[in-house]
Amino acid sequence: MKLLGLETPHGTANAHLHAAENPRGALVLGHGAGGGVTAPDLVAVSAAANARRITVALVEQPYRVAGRRSPAPAHHLDAAFIAVVAALRAHAIAGLPVVIGGRSSGARVACRTAEATGALGVLCLAFPLRPPRRPGAPAAPTRLHELDEVRVPVLVIQGVRDRFGMPPPGLARTVIQVSADHALRTDLAAVAVAAEEWLVRTVSV
Repeated sequence: MKLLGLETPHGTANAHLHAAENPRGALVLGHGAGGGVTAPDLVAVSAAANARRITVALVEQPYRVAGRRSPAPAHHLDAAFIAVVAALRAHAIAGLPVVIGGRSSGARVACRTAEATGALGVLCLAFPLRPPRRPGAPAAPTRLHELDEVRVPVLVIQGVRDRFGMPPPGLARTVIQVSADHALRTDLAAVAVAAEEWLVRTVSV
């Protein structure tokens, strides 16, 4: 693993680069709002991708690099992710077909930045479709529009017990359900297999 410090409009981001030998493509993944790049599902997908000659960059957002736990505003997250992908395309993953994605909040960032990054596809791990309803509060709005607005193939891997709900499949969106909750950690093998098969197809187009 190689650690790259990359400048963005909102501070330094870290890219944890897991280079594959003779790579056929690249996968750039972001972390969840309160977690980091060591989340079990991110680690499992990274290993599976590497095994199929796909270089992986796990992106640590500037707020995490700076030691803050509270997520930055969405437009800061998006701008930083776009800058990181651009920097990686210029050097570490130059010339490779690129898929982007992430877990939870990172999946939302990937959906919102798919066009700007020129990604071939978006991999969503535990997409947070709708925040759980709080007692006495109205239901939170759905985030389905973020998935619907993506114009490239999307794979959503979602736990059947995810408290954020289950996104529906779409015209270019595949949804695979696994026996897990929002953390996805109870069925990592299924997560890895689903991601691996889809990634190989997507970068080979």
